[in-house]
Amino acid sequence: MEQWDPAVPEATAFRLGRDELADREVRYVGQSEGIEESLVRRTGASFVSIATGQIRGRSPWVMLRNVLRMARGVRECSALIDDFRPDVIFITGGYVTVPLAVAAWRSRRRVPLLIYLPDLTPGLAVRWTSHLATRVAVSFPEVAHFFPSKAVVTGYPVRQELLAADKRAARAQLGLSEAPVVLVFGGSRGAHSINEALINALPALLETCQVVHVSGQDDWSWIDEVSARQTDDLRERYHPYPYLHDEMIPALAAADLVVARAGASTLGEFPARHLPSILVPYPYAGQHQRANAAYLADRGAALIIEDGELANRLAPAVQNLLADRGRLANMAQAAGALAYPAAAADIARQLMELAGS
Repeated sequence: MEQWDPAVPEATAFRLGRDELADREVRYVGQSEGIEESLVRRTGASFVSIATGQIRGRSPWVMLRNVLRMARGVRECSALIDDFRPDVIFITGGYVTVPLAVAAWRSRRRVPLLIYLPDLTPGLAVRWTSHLATRVAVSFPEVAHFFPSKAVVTGYPVRQELLAADKRAARAQLGLSEAPVVLVFGGSRGAHSINEALINALPALLETCQVVHVSGQDDWSWIDEVSARQTDDLRERYHPYPYLHDEMIPALAAADLVVARAGASTLGEFPARHLPSILVPYPYAGQHQRANAAYLADRGAALIIEDGELANRLAPAVQNLLADRGRLANMAQAAGALAYPAAAADIARQLMELAGS
């Protein structure tokens, strides 16, 4: 999800107590100086930086450099495994996980490896590392066929606080009234096209709803200026933020409708809160965002607007949905039917089983 402390780490080594998952000692493995490092450190977990690099779609010289960085990352992860002696290793997709997966497979201890795939289509890194994995947890049954004999369906994990959040209390926490609430965000770095379309649509939208807008840091100075120019009446209905950490939970809980990209978190968080959505797949993210959006839209839980059509279609799409409460309620029901409330516990159970094997 992308705006708050991650429910699923990208690459993690666990030293687990045999009786209680709460006794775990965790090392989170990733790239330094990125947003993941700051998020992990906020949780109190130990962060270990490794060398890595993407090897697809680059020039030969960049690919060679990144292959060498990968090799260095494998050595760093091997040293970490020898020192930390984990009972189990847990990774999700992304090239940063490859050195840890290789080190786990090469280790004399042959540490069990659990991969979690949140998306509906596996990327290259997950496809490759799945051959080294003990098990592959997937969010939906439709994905299991990619990993014969290794797949377990767990659902997408979300934090218990999100499941338990009260809508009225969430609105009070964010200073919102009883008017319909539209939450707009574009991921941890924001999405300029969504920000731009929303700002152009604000005069029309704020007449009928409140907007909680998480812009990302890159556009924040501009968004802050736009907010300051609103009239007092409209400013009370527009609530912009550069980023949300723990406050993302009340933002989701308070919303009646969400406008967002179609990252993997949409498959877990929106169903968990029975949230209808307008999804704008990032056009340069391969096919996984399009597949995620189609999964929700085909089941009646979302509408899809292409990035290039957003400027013209955003305002009428939001207004039409908010005006048709019956349709909005049906979308909410369809989203809720896709939820897996026990997903986090199921993944924890898989980790415990592997740690004891």
